[in-house]
Amino acid sequence: MAGWFRRLLQKPKQSSSCTGSGRNASTGCSASSSPSSSSSARSSSSSAGAAVARAGRPAPVDISSSGSARWAKSYDVCICHSEVDLEFVEELVSYLESQPQSFRCFLQLRDAVAGSAIVTELCDAVQNSHCWVMLITPSFLQDPWCKYQMHQALAEAPMANGRTIPVLKDIDRKDYPRELRNLYYISTVLKENSFRQIRDTVLHYLEELCRSSASGTEQ
Repeated sequence: MAGWFRRLLQKPKQSSSCTGSGRNASTGCSASSSPSSSSSARSSSSSAGAAVARAGRPAPVDISSSGSARWAKSYDVCICHSEVDLEFVEELVSYLESQPQSFRCFLQLRDAVAGSAIVTELCDAVQNSHCWVMLITPSFLQDPWCKYQMHQALAEAPMANGRTIPVLKDIDRKDYPRELRNLYYISTVLKENSFRQIRDTVLHYLEELCRSSASGTEQ
């Protein structure tokens, strides 16, 4: 009798399948996993995160491919400037044309057709270029042909969309043309830096143009 009573009071041994520090609330068994499975889970999570990050970035686009929208116009950028500022403009054109993308620049004194009407050449330059750099200087503000070309560019693309690129040189901010005040400008205080900014702006526009064109073709 005493032996039977002692066996009744004795606690049953815990099953080996439920040992461990953590316990599942519904089953009472351990919910912990092995180090190798945890590492695998972290790796999978990291891979998934990287995939999402890659998906958020725009796909690379080759603006130099033969079928890109870049070639729909004769020039990538038209430089609108006063003849007084020709030396600075020639440096800028040389810089842009020497880039890996070989930007095609319209330089009026070099590329205009001899004997043609100035109005015709200025309009053609605007219409046949993707972007327009406006070199705003004291001479630009006094040159009626510069203002004419500026207005032609604004009429061609009223919402700008990165096509009109104002560049300020040797003028105060208060003299910035009223017609362009809804656009950010590039300062030439540091010439090399301004050249890079102009290059990056033109490149960004061309990439977005080609990407949008390719996307529309695929649909």
